[in-house]
Amino acid sequence: MSATLAGALTGAVLAFAGLIFGFWGFLLVAILMAVGALVGRVVSGDLDLRALAGVFTGRRTSS
Repeated sequence: MSATLAGALTGAVLAFAGLIFGFWGFLLVAILMAVGALVGRVVSGDLDLRALAGVFTGRRTSS
């Protein structure tokens, strides 16, 4: 899927949630989409949680 199509679909879902459920529904959908994206990256191996935790705790750098 191209980045343009993914962005358009994300915008459509968020717009729909905002229209139907209001601001708090929009915010909840946005947060859940971000969590789903992170879980997908972890499962696919694109994101290493140990390295990310090391960056936030100051043990390692991001570069």
